[in-house]
Amino acid sequence: MGLSEDPGTDQAWASCPNNSAEDVDAAVEDSHAAFEEFRKVSSRQRAKWLLKWYDLTTQARDDLAQIVTHETGKPLAEAYGELDYSLGFLWWFAGEAERIQGTVSVPAAPNRRLFTIKQPIGVAAALVPWNFPVAMVLRKVGAAMAAGCTMVVKPSPETPISALVLAELARRAGVPAGVLNVLTTDLENTPSLSEALCKHPLVKKVTFTGSTRVGKLVATHCAQGLKKLTLELGGNCPFIVFDDANLDQALDQLMALKWRHAGQACITANRIYVQAGVYDRFASLLKERTSALVVGHGASADTTMGPLTTPRSIDKAVAQVEDARNRGAQVILGGKPLTSQKGYFFEPTILSGMTEEMQISQEESFAPIAALYRFETEAEAVKWANATSMGLASYAFTKNIDRMWRLLENLEAGMIGMNTGACSRETHPFSIFANPADRTGNQSAAESPFGGMKESGYGKESGKDVAVNEFLVTKTGTLTIEGQY
Repeated sequence: MGLSEDPGTDQAWASCPNNSAEDVDAAVEDSHAAFEEFRKVSSRQRAKWLLKWYDLTTQARDDLAQIVTHETGKPLAEAYGELDYSLGFLWWFAGEAERIQGTVSVPAAPNRRLFTIKQPIGVAAALVPWNFPVAMVLRKVGAAMAAGCTMVVKPSPETPISALVLAELARRAGVPAGVLNVLTTDLENTPSLSEALCKHPLVKKVTFTGSTRVGKLVATHCAQGLKKLTLELGGNCPFIVFDDANLDQALDQLMALKWRHAGQACITANRIYVQAGVYDRFASLLKERTSALVVGHGASADTTMGPLTTPRSIDKAVAQVEDARNRGAQVILGGKPLTSQKGYFFEPTILSGMTEEMQISQEESFAPIAALYRFETEAEAVKWANATSMGLASYAFTKNIDRMWRLLENLEAGMIGMNTGACSRETHPFSIFANPADRTGNQSAAESPFGGMKESGYGKESGKDVAVNEFLVTKTGTLTIEGQY
């Protein structure tokens, strides 16, 4: 049995099956047998199952929020936010199930007609991260089911319980056996189990969310079978504030974006570029607001920032802060682990005077570290923002519409937040994070295509047409018509 540990206490609180690579074949065979029937089910029936799953998950919202908090460490209010965000995927894909369409056209050759139809690709495998364990399962499974595919989900070893609960709710919703299978495992078995899933001949599609390093390994495994693949990988996201920006607006958005889940999101602000004219004021205001954060166990009503999810994340944060300090950065807030509490806690940290050669400039942080960079010109900001191998999301704050349009086209990222840093429709309940009028955003939502460029991956999740298409194959038919018109 595998153990699930609470990062806020460093104590095991639940157990689950510890599957290995030897268990993959049975799960995939079961999913393939289910696919042979599920592919023939009407789109209306698939939509009904998704909506029933939506209803049951909504009813289980309180229990699921507690599970997410104890699995990931995020504050309970953030866990509720993730659930509300996640439910949008079931609702959206229920509608998309009935909007899968082919085409008919007249080709250049005479007496012919050209048809295309779209069909489900087959069994899909989903490798899911720990930072948004409910959202990532529902975003992937919702699209697969809408397309008519079955799916085997391998959740992260840190967050297996939420995936198992979602599968049980799907069963109660009437989703046929085998349409959604879950293989939980531990850290030791994860690489071999994942490889076996990717290489299984009956798996026709793989979707992975996680680090760029592991994404490259997944792509290598899938290349052997030429499998269709979606990769949503790491981010080193710039957050650019110009002199003419509304600083309160920018700070509201940065507070929600930077400290949510203790900075453990792929689209969080990793590098914060502030124009020289407002740099000192912005840094002072950010320090003032950040000092009001209450760090503690996610289940506590007073907590506004929880722990890191894994102990190895603390080691990385310590190394990044020390590297920045040794290269001349100033630590103006925090900077070290919180040893006064059990669990994996790190102080909300602000670094000033950052430069491009520091580790945080080159790699994803995934910790509560706000790194501030001073810039002079737009061209300088764009150059530095793009000076990374990754390209998931970028954020820009300015009231100059001409500049904003240039940034939309010039920033190398799959998603651009324009005067918004809110990364989803979830709302943060604490007034220190955002004014009520500024809590919404559409950087990530069921109707918005999600995905990056460069080493942040390829393919899209969510959004109209594109997400479901990742689970479809297009078949072309050509008809020759005899006789005269």
